[in-house]
Amino acid sequence: MGTSGSDAGRYLRRFLVPAPIVTLLGWLRWRARISMRAEVELSENLRLGERTTISSFTKVKTADGPVRTGRECGFATGCFVAAGPGGIELGDHVICGPNVVLVASNYKYASLDVPFEQQGTSSAGIRIGNNVWIGANCTILDGSVIGDNTIIVANSLVNRRLPPNVIVQGNPAKVVLQRRGEAPVRAGEGP
Repeated sequence: MGTSGSDAGRYLRRFLVPAPIVTLLGWLRWRARISMRAEVELSENLRLGERTTISSFTKVKTADGPVRTGRECGFATGCFVAAGPGGIELGDHVICGPNVVLVASNYKYASLDVPFEQQGTSSAGIRIGNNVWIGANCTILDGSVIGDNTIIVANSLVNRRLPPNVIVQGNPAKVVLQRRGEAPVRAGEGP
């Protein structure tokens, strides 16, 4: 009965908790801003960092695994976040442009004579460092690890480990530029 009871609670939270209550609970619990037009599953698997923003038409699915964000993360309009048992973890200051997809599970596919949905799933999870900018329409797949200070160019697909301080682009995403910090220009100095 433990499983069916937890399933019933999950469905009640998912379908019967009005959007204004989700928005209010997000603010009270985490000081997060959740749009009333977003679909966020409230569960013990969800933890939002302070001042995280979830915009309209974004869906956050936590029934199958944890979603954890750091402080001041942002999901623009139309994002889709689905955690598997491996979970999704974001550091501080991660920003996702419109229609970004984070999916932390995969169908198993070893057998050719068994349909995918009957072979089960796997989940290594997704880990994203601090200060990461994910451009519009990017897809981040299960097993991806993204280093700090990384920029992912719009329309890219990430399916691997990426080092810190880089700009990546493509399908699959590849490093196109190494980011180097610039010395600050002081007032009165400069060209």
